[in-house]
Amino acid sequence: MKLTKLGTLGAVASMALLAACSTTPEEDIVVVEEPVIEEPVVSGIEVAKMELEQNVGNRVFYGYDQYNLTADAQAVLRRQAAFMMMPENMDYNFRIAGNADERGTREYNLALGERRAEAAKSFLVGLGVSPARISVVSYGKERPIDPRSTPEAWAKNRNGTTTIIDPEMDMF
Repeated sequence: MKLTKLGTLGAVASMALLAACSTTPEEDIVVVEEPVIEEPVVSGIEVAKMELEQNVGNRVFYGYDQYNLTADAQAVLRRQAAFMMMPENMDYNFRIAGNADERGTREYNLALGERRAEAAKSFLVGLGVSPARISVVSYGKERPIDPRSTPEAWAKNRNGTTTIIDPEMDMF
């Protein structure tokens, strides 16, 4: 009987081993794809606009009832002229918008804004920028940077702002 129990035990163990080795279950293969994050495409003109505003400086400031260029304004305009004459920017045209603070009549401030924009343009042309590439517009007191009625706000609003004209979106 010992032999039979031992034989039975051996047979069961052999079958268990054979069953275990016979096949391996297939594993489900899961492919995880990394999401593709596409960088926004920024056009050359958009890069140039950001460069002008953030690094060169696109705004000069004026004193109360003034359109003459301060030393600080001239320094900004020199950087603008260098930027405008870079080979990669030669196809762009520019607009200088003259602005005023809220004091004074609408007509007076429009005329003052025009003189401010023309003063900036004349300075840039004197540095070698083609006058055909620069247009001027006056917004007077119509487009304030700071809507408050404080001396600080008025100082911010007395400015000339240079922008690159996007031929596809050319609007004042």
